[in-house]
Amino acid sequence: MEMSHRSKAYSEIITNAEGTLRRVLSVPDNYSILFMQGGGTGEFAATYLNLFASKSVREKQSKLGRQLRCDYLVTGTWSKGGLKEVTRLGAIPNVVFNGIESSDKDHCSAIAYTSLPPVPEWNLGKPEETAYVYYCENETIHGLETPSSLVLDAVDPSVPVICDMSSSMLSHPVDVSRFGAIIAGAQKNMGPAGVTIVIVRKDLLERDESDKDAIQRLPSVLDWCYFDKAGSMPNTPPTFAIYVCGLVFKWVETQGGVSALERLRKARADLVYNTIDAHPDFFSGPVDKRYRSAMNLVFNLPTPELEAEFIARAAKRNMIQLKGHRSLGGIR
Repeated sequence: MEMSHRSKAYSEIITNAEGTLRRVLSVPDNYSILFMQGGGTGEFAATYLNLFASKSVREKQSKLGRQLRCDYLVTGTWSKGGLKEVTRLGAIPNVVFNGIESSDKDHCSAIAYTSLPPVPEWNLGKPEETAYVYYCENETIHGLETPSSLVLDAVDPSVPVICDMSSSMLSHPVDVSRFGAIIAGAQKNMGPAGVTIVIVRKDLLERDESDKDAIQRLPSVLDWCYFDKAGSMPNTPPTFAIYVCGLVFKWVETQGGVSALERLRKARADLVYNTIDAHPDFFSGPVDKRYRSAMNLVFNLPTPELEAEFIARAAKRNMIQLKGHRSLGGIR
């Protein structure tokens, strides 16, 4: 924990961690893997600031003659947070969709994050007017998981797709080559809080050095290019967190890789969902079965009192923190 990040020993630790993750996810050579800080929330801002500093996006914007828009698929709390952050920073967002119309007439909101609208109903921007498309693969609060293939097949290949995989990274195989960038806070599946993984296509790191406005508003601590050139160590990295991540990456390899972990997560999710589906009078799952998360399973019991009793009995069996998010209640 006290090891110098400039030492040979630590250089081997971070190099091995990167190399193992590259093998585990089959990351192509034309992608950089960065170990950053700030979590997924920091990457809300970093995504927008780095994309709009990249040479390809700025050239596209110059050709258009006005600011490019950013497409956001709003599937729950975290994608909503990303949209809010880039709007604050001056982006011109295009909301591809924002949940679905709620079927709960007694609920105060007309929006529900329990399913996805059909792709033909998506309001994707014109490719020549769009800088990137952003979505969160797994919404931990609402228990909704968006299949990556659904998004990637719908988006024009010329537009970079940016995916927040903070709570789904390493749980299934990923075709990295179809993404512009993947961002993921480590604390869900990879290691302790404090390190954030960014996997970014190298052409998106290219800058026009004569374009001084490109990075004027981009803080160094969020600058993907700056971290890439410095081997993820322009300053002191979260050394222990990266060390633990490296151990987890090696463990994934020994288990048979992400394909094996995908089978495991499906088996575990099926244990819960099959029970819910077998007892519809007692358990109810609000999420469309096609998009139920295999990482964060949310459901309800008939009354809040029964939910409280369920949580208490689970705690006695060392199953803790099953209470649903305060904004939704239920079980998670």
